[in-house]
Order: sequence, then structure tokens, then C-alpha cells
Amino acid sequence: MNEIDRKTDGNYKWMALALLWVAFFLQQGTRQVYNATLSSVQSSFGVSAAEIGLVGTVFTFVYGLSVPFAGIAADLFNRKWMVVSGVFVFCLGIFASGFMSCLGLMLVAYGVLNGIGQSFYYPSATSIVGELHRETRATALSILQMGLYAGIIGCSVAAGYLAEGGEGGWRMPFWGFGGIGILWALVLALGLRGGRAVPADAAHAPDKPTLKEALKAFVANPSALLLMAGLGMMIYVDVGFKTWMPSHIEKTFGLAKGSAALNAVLWHYIGAFVGVTLGGRLSDRLAKSRPSVRMETNIAGLALAVPFIVWMAYAPSLVSCGAAMALFGVFRGVYDSNLMASLFDIIPQRYHASGAGLMLSGAFVFGSTAPVVLGVMKDAFSSTVALASLAAFYLAGAGIIAVARRRQYFRR
Repeated sequence: MNEIDRKTDGNYKWMALALLWVAFFLQQGTRQVYNATLSSVQSSFGVSAAEIGLVGTVFTFVYGLSVPFAGIAADLFNRKWMVVSGVFVFCLGIFASGFMSCLGLMLVAYGVLNGIGQSFYYPSATSIVGELHRETRATALSILQMGLYAGIIGCSVAAGYLAEGGEGGWRMPFWGFGGIGILWALVLALGLRGGRAVPADAAHAPDKPTLKEALKAFVANPSALLLMAGLGMMIYVDVGFKTWMPSHIEKTFGLAKGSAALNAVLWHYIGAFVGVTLGGRLSDRLAKSRPSVRMETNIAGLALAVPFIVWMAYAPSLVSCGAAMALFGVFRGVYDSNLMASLFDIIPQRYHASGAGLMLSGAFVFGSTAPVVLGVMKDAFSSTVALASLAAFYLAGAGIIAVARRRQYFRR
């Protein structure tokens, strides 16, 4: 490869990251649109907390069931078009959600259509980034992860303020962000290069992995299964936190919907920005001399966040709650910085997309129970008790990944 080709490829890998960053902004941000407008949707549909939480559970469960097939398909077929079709489908589901008039229809549009579409994006996108950014993998994936934080903050705040616009105001953010996303799918189709399935690791292996090979590469790896279990603990907390924190702040501190939506995500994800940046850069520097550092970063992030989750739930004031969420966010970001990098270090490159899909599948199927479980706890006890219970899952996740670390790097 000559100097011009190397420069072109170097420029493209960052352009591709930027395109995928915006798509991730939309993917994660549109999830929070529902959570930010949850109390308005609940009032409009006339249902209980457990029933309105069912929408989030159906979405997360459908995503969890769909994502392994999306990951395997990304290793078999063209990853560019997996990303493009995924963004188009989930944004169509978000757009359609703004027209729904009852819980059942919202379950179909937001839960099923949105869940299937969103599953197409992440395995393909992270695999594209991982393949293009070999020496800066954790840093590039950390930058991509920032799209999650920015999307959740931006879309949540916009949705919360739009929902204050009288009866039916909650529908506006679904139409707005859904429409923008449909247009961005076209931008991705034009801007991304035609992707291909990842090449085999050895000359004698086939160009494309079979379904059996992809499943075996993941399921036969105990450390990968443990990473999936640890991620499941984190996803349970993440889904439960994002679903119920806006309404908890709204009712506990007497804030309007827009202000509650802002405070429920802003401080947490500002902290996460800091954590993901520090964690990604530090682990990239240490990974060559200490291969276990990525899992150790995951463990530290989950374990150190535990006391701040409890503080957040029982905080007596908005300022105290914001400080707790920020510190919770810092350590959540530390975990996120090596979320997929830890997995990619222990499975062959040709199975990265399918491995990511399988890992996300088990994690999201487990995490899908959080909205309903916390809704039941909220009705039976309080939102404070429900949110405080999340700390136990982060602690369990840290312990599970510690077992994976020992098995993978220090087994004799």
C-alpha cells in the first residue's frame, strides 16, 4: 500500500467512525425518548406503572432475541447494509410510535419493530470500527460509546420539554427523531464503503464463518459466556435506571417533565464521558504489557459504582442526587470503555460481530425484566427501594467478570 492509499484509509476510518457515531446517537437517544415521556404516555393510555413498563420490557426482550441473528448475519453478509437497514427500520418504528393510541399498538411499534431494527446496528457497527481501528480499538470504541451518552442526553431533554406541550405533546419527539433517523439511513448508505464479512484468521479456513462455527466460537469459550453474564447485570441496571429515573426525579423533587428528563441523564452521562475517555486511553496504553487490563477495567467500573447507586436512590436533595449520578456515571463509563474490547481480545476476529450479537442477546434478555420488576417494586414499595436494588446487580457483575479474568489470564 502506498502513502496515498494509507492516508486515504486513515481518513476513512475516522469518517466511518463519525457516521456510525451519529447513528449510535440516534439508536440510543430514541430509546430514551420513551423513558422521558413515560409519565405522559402512561396518562394518555390510562395504564399502571407495571403495564407501561411492559413496553420497555418487550423492546429489550425482542432486541435480545434478535441481536444474535443480526450479529451472525453481519459476519456472513455485508456489514454496511446491516447498519443502513437497521437504522432505517428502528427509526421507522420510532416514527410510527408517535401515532399509537393504546398500549397494544405501542408494544408493536416501539417494542417489536424498534427492537428488531436496533438489533441490526450494534454488532455490525462495532465490528466495522474494530476492524478499521486495530491499534486504537478501545479509544475508537470509547468515542463510539460517547454517541450513546450524547444521544441519551440530547434526545431525553428534547423529548421531556416537548412532552410539556399539552395533550399529545409526547408524540412530537417520536416523529422528529424518527424522521431524522430515516434520513440518516440514506446518509449512511452513501457515506459508508461497501463492507464485507471479516476475513478468516487462517488461510485454510473459509472466507465466511458458518452459523455452527460462530456459535461454537462463543459458546465453547467460558470467558466469553462469563462476560455475557456480567454484561447482563449491567444491562439490567442500565434499563431499569433509564426507564424509571426520570419519573423518580419528577415526583421526588417536584420537577416538571423537561427538567426531570434533563437531570435524570445529564449528570450521569457527563460522568460517563469522563470515565469512558479515561478508561479507553488507559487500557490501550497498558494492553500490550498487561493483557488482562481490559477485564480489570470492567471489574473496577462496576464495583466502584455500587455505593453511588445506593446514594442516588436515597439522596435527600436534587443536588445530592445529581452528584451521586455523576459518580455512578464515571465508573459506568470506565466499564463501557472496554465493554466490547474485552470480548474482542478473547475470540477470533472473524467472529467479532456474531460474538457481540450473542453477548448482547443473553445480556438484554436478562435485562429486559428490569422495567417490569422495578415497576412492580415501585407500586409495592417505592421508586427509592426499586432503584437502590440495582446496586446488587452491579456488584454481581463485577464478581462474574473477576471469575472470567482469572479463568482467561491466570488459570494454571
